[in-house]
Amino acid sequence: MIYIREDLRPLFSSERRVADFLRIDGEVFKEFPARRTLKFQRGGRDFFIKSHWGFGWKEIIRKLLSLHIPVIGAKTEWRAIRALEAISVSTMKIAAYGEEGINPATRRSFIVTEALNGTTSLEKWAPSFKQAEDTKEKIKLKRALIREVAQISRHLHANGINHRDFYLCHFLLDIPHGTAPSPENIKLYLIDLHRVQVRKRVPQRWIIKDIAGLFFSSMDLGLTARDMFRFMMIYSGKPLRVTLQSDRRFWMKVYYRALHLYDRQTGAQPDLPPIIYHR
Repeated sequence: MIYIREDLRPLFSSERRVADFLRIDGEVFKEFPARRTLKFQRGGRDFFIKSHWGFGWKEIIRKLLSLHIPVIGAKTEWRAIRALEAISVSTMKIAAYGEEGINPATRRSFIVTEALNGTTSLEKWAPSFKQAEDTKEKIKLKRALIREVAQISRHLHANGINHRDFYLCHFLLDIPHGTAPSPENIKLYLIDLHRVQVRKRVPQRWIIKDIAGLFFSSMDLGLTARDMFRFMMIYSGKPLRVTLQSDRRFWMKVYYRALHLYDRQTGAQPDLPPIIYHR
């Protein structure tokens, strides 16, 4: 099965099989034993292709026994992009997709997406923003970004979608023509969707994993207690006092999971403002 977006078919006229797409060459961004992501050009336009090839039953069984859900093809990302499009969360645009084979241990597949040029990840952008002089405009922009990230998070989970790699590096901030974003015109794209799960309702443990990952990835950015509380209010859709009471156990689990992630990653404790949760 091969899908090529109609307006882009002239650019991929020489690719007729999955094998043809898997032979596309370019700048390698990520490479694993059974998956590779690279950037390439066609017709003066930039694209990314994520290729998958079977890594065998032994590896699939190993991951299942270790309670990890194996990613065995590009279909997960295809479905995730379509799910985000359906709820109006900005993400990558599909250019082409294909898969062949029935056996999940040997199936080969790919997905081609348009490059999101003129963007940068929040992980890369935030440190320089943190160092900038504090002004009213900076505070407004920080609050607007927190609101946007919280609303995207809430919208995903309310619609049965969890990311599983929900970190700031997977939010791309649109910076048109290299100019600074404004509080009134923020646009974020959510990317790296190859592990996304889509169902009617997200189990709480996966929600906790997502929000804790987001919190962990922002711990060194100088967030204040007000910043954290602002996120909690927007995400929960409740006044702060209400969510701190009714959702206390949830926020405690998020908080301590994030601390565990930070300790495992750095071997240290983050410099966080005092908040209500203490052992």
